Amino acid sequence: MADAITGGELLARMLKAEGVTTVFGIIDGTYFGFYRALKAHGIRLVTPRHEAIAPHMAGAYARLTGTLGVCMASNGPGVANILPGLVVEEAEGNRVLCITSARRTGAMYPLRTGTYQGFDQKKVVGSFAKWSEACPSFERVPELMRAALRQCHEGRPGVVHLDVPENIMNTGVKADVATWQPSQYRRTAPIEPSDADVERAADLLLAAERPMIHAGSGVIHALAYDELRAVAEALESPVTTSWSARAVIPESSPLAIPMIHVALNHLVRTQSDVALVLGSRLGETDWWGKAPYWASPATQKMIQVDTDGRILGANRPVDVGVHGDVKAFLRRLLVALEARRGAMRRGARAAAVARYQDKIRRYRTKLDKALADTASPMNPAHVAHAVDRAFPHGTPIIADGGNTAIWTMFYHHAEVPGRLLSTFKMGMLGAGIGQVMGAAVAVNGPAVCVIGDGAMGMHVQEIETAVRHRLPVTWIVLCDRQWGMVKMNQSFALKPIKMLLRKKLDPGENIWSDLGEIRFDEVARAMGAHGARIADPAQLPAALAAARDTGGPAVLHVDVNPVAHMWAPGLVHFKAMHAEPKG
Repeated sequence: MADAITGGELLARMLKAEGVTTVFGIIDGTYFGFYRALKAHGIRLVTPRHEAIAPHMAGAYARLTGTLGVCMASNGPGVANILPGLVVEEAEGNRVLCITSARRTGAMYPLRTGTYQGFDQKKVVGSFAKWSEACPSFERVPELMRAALRQCHEGRPGVVHLDVPENIMNTGVKADVATWQPSQYRRTAPIEPSDADVERAADLLLAAERPMIHAGSGVIHALAYDELRAVAEALESPVTTSWSARAVIPESSPLAIPMIHVALNHLVRTQSDVALVLGSRLGETDWWGKAPYWASPATQKMIQVDTDGRILGANRPVDVGVHGDVKAFLRRLLVALEARRGAMRRGARAAAVARYQDKIRRYRTKLDKALADTASPMNPAHVAHAVDRAFPHGTPIIADGGNTAIWTMFYHHAEVPGRLLSTFKMGMLGAGIGQVMGAAVAVNGPAVCVIGDGAMGMHVQEIETAVRHRLPVTWIVLCDRQWGMVKMNQSFALKPIKMLLRKKLDPGENIWSDLGEIRFDEVARAMGAHGARIADPAQLPAALAAARDTGGPAVLHVDVNPVAHMWAPGLVHFKAMHAEPKG
């Protein structure tokens, strides 16, 4: 006779078969049958203080490991709380599976009038997620879980949601249920591009005078770093990236065009006659692939490669649209290029790359002048610069906040692929608090989040989560006691001439853009973490070393010059990005 098994136990078994080792979420009686089974299957449960943090943990974990990130939430308020995180992880394109409980069958789907903690969870999540479904019976749990896992690995990564009523989740049923292996219900091999597409792409690139490569997150999800570097070197092609794909090629490479050199990115893209776009939607932060930031389709051929065929040609017409895995395509493209190396036009390529590197050096020299400012409170340029020197090579760095994220991006040197995280598509304040913990779990080592005081205030309670789970994370909180990016725009709207001349407005001349002080170092110590406060840049290296050497959670409250912080580098480009290109 078969033993009784719950729907939650079935879910745990199937996650184990998929190789899942970690789930992020808050416990609740409505899915006790699920999370009680995790430990028996060797799956670790990491529990934040707020459900909204769980998807950010799972998304960072997925991005750094190249595997599936799993989070969970309980019915009603738990699902309501997790929604902001799910919205962001869908926008960022991270492979996240969210399992939720729902009220019992008979009260849900359709929702019975007056049901306590009831709303149409499937429909709400389904309005933005890649896939969302509700399970109507115990018998259909395996089928729908297989469908969910299939969606997790099909096309562009995103959020997949399975909703399971509490009675199905927790009630034991005597049944023999076979656990299928992933290869029995979904694709486990990468999508291979067609021979014809590879040959057409090779022909265009070999004939190009100035080819370029633009890499998106698809390179990260495919773990195609070595292949990208090999193809770029074979073509002597400069490589630009989307914001979220920064460092897919080390930025010390002579072929790398870091995204912080915005004007240079425009120059490279307008001077190229053939563009190879890898795993990128060419969205707004890529200027839609349009002139005047890119050459027009009349003068620039485009090859676009993506696992999701719906993305090909979505925002700009392509000459070769390749439906396939980025790594598989690059491997086969390299073979085609090597076989016809003699046909490659090389004349202008090396000279152009040398000119680009000269522009990078000159702009870097200009940026680094801010490091000569040794006043207290400190210029925010010092922070990311010092972090690079204090923490081990390849430590995940998470940037969170408006101006804080910009300062971090411009002064962090990204060398190890996939180790720089933020919410590049959504710009979600507070997400980094969860991302840094998910990153620490993923790498089983230290991770750092450079975050603004406004963003840190949104989920400051999660310091206790890091303490409880003994995570070696360091939050560096840049404190200027204002909504800096908002204050900048607001000040120019209110008194543009005074703002331009004096760099700031007087107290009381802005509209609720100033904040009171939170002593984040004292909050950290109250929760059991290491906490310290500094304002002098000369004290920063020692403070970072002390935080690093605790081996556990640490918070540095760093007072920064509020005027300098507000005038972050590159803001003119950020503003221009929001306008529709003219071409």
